[in-house]
Amino acid sequence: MSSTMSRRGFLGLALAGVTVAGLAACGGEGGGAAGVKKGGAELSKKLALPTFTAAKIPTPDLPIDAGQDPAYLKYPTELVKSVAAPPGDGKKITSLTQTWDVAPPAPGQSAYLQELNKALGSEWAMNIVVGDGYPDKFNAIIASDDLPDLVWFPPNQGLQRVPELLAAKFHDLTSYLSGDAIKKYPNLANLGDVAWKSAVTDGKLYGVAVSYSKFGQVFLVNTDYWQPVGGATFTSADDFFDKTKQLLDVKKNKYPLEPSYVNHVHMFSHWYGAPNTWKLEGGKLTHQYETQEYLAALEFAVKCFKANLFWPDPALATIKDKVANGQIGAYVESFPGFLNDAKTQKYNLGAIVPFAATPSSKPVYNAGLGSVGFTAISNKVDKARIETLLGVLNYLAAPFGTEEYQLVNFGVEGTHFTKKDGDLAFTDKGTAEVPTTVQPLQFVIGSPSALFLPGQPERTKLIHDFETKVAPLLQPRVTTGHFSDTYTQKNGELSTMASDAIVDFVTGRKPLSGWQDFVKKWMDKGGAAMKAEYEASIAKG
Repeated sequence: MSSTMSRRGFLGLALAGVTVAGLAACGGEGGGAAGVKKGGAELSKKLALPTFTAAKIPTPDLPIDAGQDPAYLKYPTELVKSVAAPPGDGKKITSLTQTWDVAPPAPGQSAYLQELNKALGSEWAMNIVVGDGYPDKFNAIIASDDLPDLVWFPPNQGLQRVPELLAAKFHDLTSYLSGDAIKKYPNLANLGDVAWKSAVTDGKLYGVAVSYSKFGQVFLVNTDYWQPVGGATFTSADDFFDKTKQLLDVKKNKYPLEPSYVNHVHMFSHWYGAPNTWKLEGGKLTHQYETQEYLAALEFAVKCFKANLFWPDPALATIKDKVANGQIGAYVESFPGFLNDAKTQKYNLGAIVPFAATPSSKPVYNAGLGSVGFTAISNKVDKARIETLLGVLNYLAAPFGTEEYQLVNFGVEGTHFTKKDGDLAFTDKGTAEVPTTVQPLQFVIGSPSALFLPGQPERTKLIHDFETKVAPLLQPRVTTGHFSDTYTQKNGELSTMASDAIVDFVTGRKPLSGWQDFVKKWMDKGGAAMKAEYEASIAKG
């Protein structure tokens, strides 16, 4: 898709890579590594990733033995202090970032930002792009050569010639961050390989990874809808199809599936074992569109459409209302959307864990990117100040259960939030000041995912249970940490081309016999060039 997108599209893209604008989550690509590795794993002969060191946090209430996010059924009573003293140097710290919310209150009118500045020991100043247009603003600032201290590099907005730009205008941070050097910044060392791989460019670390969930799209359901067929558990694609046909009731306006065809093909592809965008064998890449597994998922979606299983209006904008009142049985959401729906939706929420479509299928679960890019330090910054800025980012990356996380994400107790019986809630002042400031802040630097739903321990258990079941199925995107110019230049066009084609095939506007012709056209228009560039990057290590 193009470099401009809706907030909902962006959030899905951060996890999935190929989007359809306006959908709640996005299908196709995923990425990241299959779990946090512990120990400075070598990405190449030249670069060791930052050595993973688990941060000290309150003991989670649920197990984390399979790579699940730390989960808390109540807000911790005893927080950990992860930063001994304000890391700043008293000077203003400028940054370029984005928000999909409204602009936050001006610094002079925000008690939250004033308290954060005190804790950081420096004034935190953000140049914020509100809504679409980040690439345009980014390019204008680069061209002006008036760079802020910290610049966010998103992974999915078509920024051009990134390796050359980083080498020309930003500090190489490899010596500060790789291997054991990261131990000077314990909260950054806690981010893990999943996030750090996406911050590697040309075998160097030019930025600090912006941590994000490693879990990708989720197939969510209203469990009440599925009770007549014994619940939303399935033994095969045929079993899923038979049960959805039983639940279809056109007269009562009840349909099993929301009309997000591309997202559903992505979900079905898990069942057939399709690759997470690319499959790597012997140094050679194969795109998911070239595989029989993805074609099988597409064929199954065509079968579902012909059986009238999708809601008939593809422009439906009120999906969750229909799910809540029992008219739609299942929908696709990003993992952060899963968390949000668990907090806000009142229906009996559930999630479908990928299963084998056929006896010979090996189900997978496509991991998310594990980050929303990285933040680089401009070479306008004196080298003597690099460690100060890294210290500030270390403060802001503090994990859930620390004093620093609480201040960054909730503000000041009594002013911005209150605690009661293991729950936490914003005050009116907190609601007005904190969320709108935190969103652009967290595109510059983020904390590792954690599960805490105030007042809803059962839903916290539900999400943790889903993570436990899909963890063994997690499938990384093998191109993470590698760069393709064609991707930055052509991915928008190719994504739109693919999304449009998939919709045409699913809905019968084009016969499925034309799929291979589409794949050839897609490869000719840029897919083959992307493949060659990624293969060359992988060969270099």
